Amino acid sequence: MGYIHLYTGDGEGKSITAFGLALRAIGHGYKVIIIQFMKGRKDIGEYKIWKRLAPQYEIHQFGRKEFIDLNRPDPVDYVLARRALEFAKKAIRRRPRLLILDEINLAVSIGLVRLEDVLELLNNVPEPTTVVLTGRNAPKELIERADLVTEMREIKHPWKRGVQARRGIEY
Repeated sequence: MGYIHLYTGDGEGKSITAFGLALRAIGHGYKVIIIQFMKGRKDIGEYKIWKRLAPQYEIHQFGRKEFIDLNRPDPVDYVLARRALEFAKKAIRRRPRLLILDEINLAVSIGLVRLEDVLELLNNVPEPTTVVLTGRNAPKELIERADLVTEMREIKHPWKRGVQARRGIEY
């Protein structure tokens, strides 16, 4: 059975940590598949790099360009998140070394996908795949299921001083 890593918390660095693992795996010649829940912007660095890192690196987005209203998601957000999970079920059968489910913790916490469906996916992780779950508000059941859990906590952030998101750093 494969391993599960989970990165959660209100601090910066959850997705960045996952992408660092992706680079490490690619450096060793391994296959990496990234599935982004609730993200649909093509101008972000992790999306723009895919052609240069292919075929070891794949990235698939299942979201709109606009930010999601976490209190009242649009019906299309539910459809896209469920498509992402179905895609993840197919992707895991390909036995990548690393499967990153970016923002899945948040998607579960706001009800876009069912916790039971994610747990079922995690129960079928083959050797030698490691699945990485990112996003704030990780449900306790995912935390309990994971082999490695890290919580990112914000202590200080430039945006609190009015610094806007910087290309190549925050996106």
